[in-house]
Amino acid sequence: MVLGILKKVWLLLGRIRFDYGIKIFFFDKSICFIAQYMRKLIETTFKDLFQKVPLIVNSPGRINLIGEHTDYNEGFVMPAAIDKKMYVGIAENGLSNARIYSLDFQEEFTFDIRSFSPKKGHWATYIMGVTAQLQQAGYQVKGFDMVFGGDIPVGAGLSSSAALECAAGFALASLFGFDIPRLSLVHYAQKAEHLFAGVQCGIMDQFASVMGKKGHVIRLDCRDLSYEYFPLDLGDYQILLVDTQVKHSLADTAYNRRRNECAEVVLMAQQNLVGVKSLRDLRLKDLDQLKAYINEEVLGRGEFIIEENERVIDTSKALKEGNLKKVGELMYASHEGLSKKYSVSCTELDFLVEMTQPMDYVLGSRMMGGGFGGCTINILKKESVEIFKETITASYADKFKKTPKFYEVNLEEGTSRL
Repeated sequence: MVLGILKKVWLLLGRIRFDYGIKIFFFDKSICFIAQYMRKLIETTFKDLFQKVPLIVNSPGRINLIGEHTDYNEGFVMPAAIDKKMYVGIAENGLSNARIYSLDFQEEFTFDIRSFSPKKGHWATYIMGVTAQLQQAGYQVKGFDMVFGGDIPVGAGLSSSAALECAAGFALASLFGFDIPRLSLVHYAQKAEHLFAGVQCGIMDQFASVMGKKGHVIRLDCRDLSYEYFPLDLGDYQILLVDTQVKHSLADTAYNRRRNECAEVVLMAQQNLVGVKSLRDLRLKDLDQLKAYINEEVLGRGEFIIEENERVIDTSKALKEGNLKKVGELMYASHEGLSKKYSVSCTELDFLVEMTQPMDYVLGSRMMGGGFGGCTINILKKESVEIFKETITASYADKFKKTPKFYEVNLEEGTSRL
């Protein structure tokens, strides 16, 4: 009875928060409230399904201020963990099976931890992938029960899958006493995405989820994983995400093809230049020597990555100087490159960014994530949020016959126990 009521409340809160954007002060402003609510929901579900009390961890989704598609090219990115998270409850079960329940899908899934394989398109694939990585690393994973849920919008480009992978890995490590360094956890989660989900993602999503710091963005060097935190002091401004409501599955889009195109540029550069390991080692002038060997479209992929790396460095300088106006300009330049040179935007994303350009209360806007849908990230004045939402909603609905969703986000800590 109690479980049924809690599930109904969870679904209702999800509809209010994500579909209508109604502000509930304790839900939008108090992370503590969400954590307490999720603890109660997971504990109650656990008792109902498995008759035990679980250990509970959480892992956040992420935004990326700037630096898109540079991570798998050994470049620079600037992500941050946010206050939208995946929550995982876990306990041993003394069996050879893993029994998992998804609060969001209201579905249970069981697999034998001694023999299992990916189930394409199914949410359990991410958990199975992490389990497999821990086993291959020599950790003795025993049978476990798990319940999970969260408030990261799926398909919005906020890395809900990476958050689930990191939460599952951290939960397993905490439950069985595995002494896993945080950076190793990041790698296991990434490999799970590669080998089980079939997405050749870079390391940024998992890194941001595990290593996030409240109130800060991270400039991550994806070549050697060195990193530096930069405080993001927005003052009278805030970050607002606009969800196109265009859903995408990176495994089924041109994401992997972009990786191959970048590799093509690198291969040709290695045959003509010395000391090239990745696009990170090239400058725009170097590409002039490759024009005879690579078509213009593929060459444009390389141009974008080189320019985007420079924009991340410039954004770092602007943040140190407190120059938010410059940050906004770099965001617009990033979107232009993503749309025109890297070709991972879409009509809806372009429309949303173009809508903001005449708005004097918006500092910057760009698409965020793998592309082909998902969100734009915007920096705008707090006092203008409502008029922004009204204007965007009306224009977007008129053109695309659908209503966008809005997510106000704050920068939070990385993966942890509740």
